[in-house]
Amino acid sequence: MQHAAQFIGKKVLVLGLAKSGHAAASLLSDCGASVTLNDYAPENGNPLAEELRTKGVTVICGGHPENILDGGFDFIIKNPGIPYSNSVILQAEQLEIPIWTEIELAYLISEAPIIGITGSNGKTTTTTLLYHMLSIGNRNPLIAGNIGTVASTVASEATSDDVIVLEASSFQLMGVGQFRPHIAIWTNLYEAHLDYHGSAQAYAEAKAQITKNQTPTDFLIYNVDQPEIQRYIIDTQASLVPFTTQGRSVEGISADDVSIYWLGEPIISRKKITLPGAHNLENILSATAAALLYGCERSAIESVLSSFTGVRHRMQFVTEHESRKFYNDSKATNTLATKSALSSFETPTILIAGGLDRGHSFEELRSHMTNVKAVIGIGETADRLVQFAQSCGVSITKETETLKEAVQEAYNVSVKGDTILLSPACASWDQYPNFEARGDEFIDAVQLLNS
Repeated sequence: MQHAAQFIGKKVLVLGLAKSGHAAASLLSDCGASVTLNDYAPENGNPLAEELRTKGVTVICGGHPENILDGGFDFIIKNPGIPYSNSVILQAEQLEIPIWTEIELAYLISEAPIIGITGSNGKTTTTTLLYHMLSIGNRNPLIAGNIGTVASTVASEATSDDVIVLEASSFQLMGVGQFRPHIAIWTNLYEAHLDYHGSAQAYAEAKAQITKNQTPTDFLIYNVDQPEIQRYIIDTQASLVPFTTQGRSVEGISADDVSIYWLGEPIISRKKITLPGAHNLENILSATAAALLYGCERSAIESVLSSFTGVRHRMQFVTEHESRKFYNDSKATNTLATKSALSSFETPTILIAGGLDRGHSFEELRSHMTNVKAVIGIGETADRLVQFAQSCGVSITKETETLKEAVQEAYNVSVKGDTILLSPACASWDQYPNFEARGDEFIDAVQLLNS
């Protein structure tokens, strides 16, 4: 861990007692900072709070005291999910106190270079693909960030011989100052999280933070098929590496129906790639480009692409039962992700979808509903999804109270050769703490069909 001495004697406020907040508070305390952690929720015997107190951290739970900033802080680290409309954050902005998320802390202490991955969709798949490529290529990768491993914890243990592969959300990227990945990937850009960011422009500007501090010795791998991305990277100083799925590109990485091309030269046959779905080609291209830039042998890259079939909860093949194939796409928390999932199948599909009702439209799915023979609605949006499906001409529609019931109903209306797909197009928070819990319940329900 480098530059730890910069935090000695600093007064730091950490907002949020979740994994990232706990890790940041603990790390900063170890570095000699004076740390206060504040969480709006009641403590209720939280063992993390007591653990931090034993390290000398001041822990305040059950609300945000109006005078919490009166003592003065050098900077704040906030949980990415806390909105900038939070009263403490608004006060801090007026007082010009720097507000970070913990990936900024990870960057400041890391001895290892960082490869940062962001995008509206495909971040987790790209991150996982790249991690495996670098692993087989003996590049000592460590995986971190929004994918589930706290970045600052990983960075504190990393050495100069490692490389951190970091999945970064727009929420995390809003809170960076000096953060500078050696290689940045921007997979795609679609409207998302507008309830948090307030506008599509603010969301895109948050994504663009991934490249704001890069220099010509760094690289930005980006989707050249999307002109909307290019307007937000016009001022980047990074060396640009475009990718396209529309044919050869001599200036970056590309693909057609036959091959993947690096600087216009074929390097991998498309026939060797096992990961299904046209949308996954963006992830494959961007991960491959990063691996090549980081010195991976093509044999390592080809080994991964010929064996990798997906990540858990993202187009995850669960099982085949009675000639029906079941796929878990619980990570599809917006219509774009569900549209991509539906486009991956030519077989008749029974779609299980629904979740937290944010009031967004499902119209983006309409052109991809032709192969959907039934829709089983779950969660707060079940009724709206069923109405939408009926307007698309889907003749079989049902609403269920639980995901277990939805799986049984999907099986009941299916026949041999059908695909049963959980791809909710909605967040999970109406019924589950996260999309992983929703996906796990789906897998459990599918396995019960076999019992």
